[in-house]
Parts: sequence; structure tokens; C-alpha cells
Amino acid sequence: MCGICGFTWDDASLLKRMMARLAHRGPDDSGKFTFGDISLGHQRLSIIDLSPKGRQPMTNEDGTVWLSYNGEIYNYKELRKDLINKGHVFSSDSDTEVIVHGYEEYGIGILSKLNGFFGLAIWDAVKKRLVLARDRLGIKPIYYHVRTDGEIIFASEIKAILESPIKRSVDVRALHDFLSFRCVSIENTMFDRIRKLMPGHFLVKDKDGIKVTKYWDVSMDPGPDMSERHHADTLRKSLEKSVHMRLMSDVPIGAYLSGGIDSGTVVGLMDQAMDEEVKTFSVGFGLDEHEDELRKARLIADHFSTDHQEIIVDPNTVKTLPKIVWHLDEPMSDPTCIPTYLLSEQAKKKCTVILTGEGADEQLAGYSQYKMMLLHQKYARIFPRILRKAGASTARLMPENMLNSVFKYAGALGEKGLDRFQEFAGTDDYGKQYLSLVSIFNEYEKKELFTDFAERRARHIDIHGRLGSFFHGKRELLNSLLHLETKTLLAENLLMKVDKNTMAFGIEARVPFLDHNVVENSFRIPQRLKLNGMTEKYILRKAMADLLPKETLEAKKERFFVPIDTWMKGEMMDVAKQLLSQERNELMGLFKQRYIENAFRNYKKSSLFYARQLWSLMSFSIWHKTFIEQDKKVLR
Repeated sequence: MCGICGFTWDDASLLKRMMARLAHRGPDDSGKFTFGDISLGHQRLSIIDLSPKGRQPMTNEDGTVWLSYNGEIYNYKELRKDLINKGHVFSSDSDTEVIVHGYEEYGIGILSKLNGFFGLAIWDAVKKRLVLARDRLGIKPIYYHVRTDGEIIFASEIKAILESPIKRSVDVRALHDFLSFRCVSIENTMFDRIRKLMPGHFLVKDKDGIKVTKYWDVSMDPGPDMSERHHADTLRKSLEKSVHMRLMSDVPIGAYLSGGIDSGTVVGLMDQAMDEEVKTFSVGFGLDEHEDELRKARLIADHFSTDHQEIIVDPNTVKTLPKIVWHLDEPMSDPTCIPTYLLSEQAKKKCTVILTGEGADEQLAGYSQYKMMLLHQKYARIFPRILRKAGASTARLMPENMLNSVFKYAGALGEKGLDRFQEFAGTDDYGKQYLSLVSIFNEYEKKELFTDFAERRARHIDIHGRLGSFFHGKRELLNSLLHLETKTLLAENLLMKVDKNTMAFGIEARVPFLDHNVVENSFRIPQRLKLNGMTEKYILRKAMADLLPKETLEAKKERFFVPIDTWMKGEMMDVAKQLLSQERNELMGLFKQRYIENAFRNYKKSSLFYARQLWSLMSFSIWHKTFIEQDKKVLR
């Protein structure tokens, strides 16, 4: 795991500054290559082949191919053997050199042969061609900016690109997306004219210009109808192989353990494959209602006799937000960024490689919105829309405890949450249903929030239309939903949260559920085996029946939940009012103060609903102050 950067011109000073900005991603070594049309930089975190032979940028024998690469290739030994048989000569034992010789042999076709995760840059000196590529699922990031003269600059993190003279301004299309999804899920970034390479894509810059091409997408072909046992066995074997491959390391390795079936599966399979005890790390919040999460994690840790460590996060950790936002590059209002950052700080004392359970929910149906939309699909065939909408409105008459038994956080979401539920029940459009369930700000609220300046720029943005494209055709609804989240929120929210917060401390995070073979197999599993009645991840429970504790297997999915509504009742409310003051909003010029004051005023009525909105706006304000205003003292 490393940090890469470069550009298609010669500027030694700029390259040095960019590499310094990425030093946290690769604290073990650094290297650079410059020659006329190309400048490549590399910060190394040594994981495989710790010797100087693994140093980057790396070249072939005659200096015609150069590579700067961030990631791990798990099948590199098999590829190396094939390339040696084809006459290639290796000087190191690193996976990096496999990509160099693989490019010599297969050109860009080498990307489809790699099993792993990566953000990479290849310079082909003969063809005067720069190739940038991102792994299939988007586990590793790569960002770029194209200058007006057609030259390109790129890096693993945006802050390195900002070392070049780029005008800093907000991309309103990205802001619009962020206010819906807590992250920027599209090709745009929050910085105008800086883009991200999307998962499963590569970019080529040569004499013909710049072209971005998709090289992989998950197949939506369900395949032949097989038995439940077949699918359970296939899933188990593919996960066993994936975990085993991800134990490849010359440095200490551990796992993040939340107490659910996803991280429990990873820890259990690690325990099977490793000779020594697994190191596990869990996080809690010191609140009675959250103590159960740590208890579940301890249950798994005790079951597998792991070397277990816990940390407690309290509201004072809001002081870490500016640091976290700096590492994230873009505003991301998923509050789990805080525990992930603090957990990584502790984990680094024992491990350099961490395995996590990300991706299981998006492959095997772990979120409540899936249940809600499948229930809607079922009852929409029975009840006309007007009756469904009327039925949803009666929820306002239900006592809070009864409402919470149906929809866990309905009481905290209050009237605004019930508005969303009524909106969901009253439409047959899948895109609108999805937005009503997951969006932090809906389209009407964004119009109320935006200033005239921001509204004019956002007027033609159609998030609903983009989501609707995932529901075309005759595919099962659940797999369409899983495909949507795999291609959007998984990469740019969950995976970037993990990447940026682990790399802040020089930790490599590996994601066994997102081996592309596991993902492709998962999409061949019929939806009845993913969501069986109200049992989410049904097939994973069957696959791990002999591995995990009974309580873990039978527990309902509990989304990892940071108590921001509780935090906002304390001193964090003062921080929020500082960050969202009229003076701040006038400076940013994007939000109406009237909407924000209304959110503060109505917070007690719908605490969780407005806490999520205020948290998103706080995150953006910190980002704006850090990167646009370049104010080094964010919280005063």
C-alpha cells in the first residue's frame, strides 16, 4: 500500500511537494522518476518484499516501461510464473514487477488478469503513453486534473494535486450529490475540475488525447438455478480462498471486529488459516444503549481466542474532525469516519495490515432499505397507491414505542422521517423510493437549502434519473439495488472511509468480501437466498453455520450507528452553531441561513433527522474552511 503521484511535464519542485503530501500513505521509502514528458512519484508502505528491490517507480530491463503503483496483487506468484515461462526476467520478489512485465506482455489487458486492488500509473516511453487504472471495485482511489493545455496531473489523494496551481472552488454537482448520499458518488469531486477515476476504469493519455474506458463491471446474469446448499458451499469456498490470499504479508496482520456476521466471518476464516492468534480491534461509545455492540464483538473474540483490544469514542472526539476531513480530501458525513480513524490509530501499534468486513451488505443484502423496497413491491401488487399513501399517514398516530418496533429510529426521525415514509409508500418509482429511504436531504429540501447562486448551478442535475437506470430490464429488484450500491455508495463512501482513515496511519486495509470472484459469485445467487423473508444475508448465515457462535448467526443486522443525535445535545451543538453561523454561510455563499436556523430550532422534535442534516453541513463547512479558504485553525 502506497501513495502515487505524477504529471506529464517536468517540475522537480512540484513532484517533491506532492510526494511530501502523501508521506503518511508510504512512510517506509520514497522514489521518483522524471524524464521530459513524465514525472512519477512514489511513497512506499512495505508489505511484500521489504527489500530495496521492491522500490518504486519500477521499470523493466530497458527502461521503456515505468510503474508507480498503490495496492496488492494476490495472484502475482501465478502471473510471475507464467511470465517467466514466456521469457521475462525478474529482479525482485514483489508483485509490482509482475505488473511491469505483464504490461510488456499483454498491454492494458493485464488489468483483467490481476486479482487484487490498485491505483496505478504506467508510463510507456515508446508510445509516449500514460495509463492510469483503478481496481474493479474501487478499493483504492486515483484522482486527476486535466489542464487547459491538455496535460494531466494525478495522485492517490487530492491534496497532492492541490500542490499545483489549481483554482479552488466548489463543484455544485458534487455538492448536490453529497447532500443526498453523505459522499460524492459520481466522477466529479467536490473540487471543480478535479475528477476521480471510477471503479473498473482506466485512463489513457497519448498523442490522440485523453480517453477513459471501463474494463470491468459485475455481470447481472443470474446463471442456472442451483440449490441452496450449492450456493452456500460456493460462497464458503470463495470466501475461504479470498481470506487466505489476503493473509499474504511480510508484516503483522489483524482485523476490525464489529460483532456482526460480516467481520465475524472474516475473523473466523482468519483463525482457520493462521497458526498464531488473530489480533482484533473493536470500538464502542461508552453509552448503555451501545454496550451490546462491544459485547457481541467480545463474544466472537472469545470464541476464536483472539488478541482483542477495544477503544471508547466520546463526544470530545469532535476535535479530531478537522484532521479526519483533511485526510478524506472530500467532505464525507458518515460519522463512522471518527471511530474508523481512532481505531486505526490504535491498530497501527500492533499491525500494518488489517482485514475488514466491508462489502458483505452490498453483495448479500444487509441493509433495511432492501427489506422496505421488497415489501413495497409485494404490497403494491395488492393495494393501490392511494391506499398505501393513506396507510402511511396513519403512522403519525402510532405511539413512539410501537413505531420504533417497526422502524427502529422513527421516533428520533420524528415528523420529517414520517414525511419520508409517506413519500416512499406513495410512489411506484424505484429510484424515488430509494432516495426517500437513504437521502439526507431530498430534492425539495435541497432547493430550500441552496442560495439562488447554488440553485441555478444545480437546476439541471437529475439524481433520480441516474438511479433509475439501475432498475431497467427484467432483473430481480434486490440484485438491482445491490448493483446500484456496489457501483456508487460502496466505493465512494465505505471504501474511501476505510482507505483514507487507515492510510492516515500507514495501515493497509484488505477487504475479503470484495475479491472480484466473490462478488461475481454473489450476484449469481438468487435474491430469495440473500433476503429470505426478513432474514438478511440468509445464505451467508447458512455458509458459516459451523464456524460462528449461534448468537452471532441468529442476531439481526444492526447497522453500526454513531450516536450523533446524543452528541449534538452536548458541547457539539456549540461547535455546530460556530461552523454554521450566518458569517460562515455568507462566506461560503451556498446555503440559506433560514434553513439552518430552522434545523436548529426543530432539532428537539426530530433529533436524529436534523442531527444527520446538521452533521452533513458541519462536515462540509470544515472541508470548505480547510481546503477552499485554507484556514489552518478550523475550530476556534
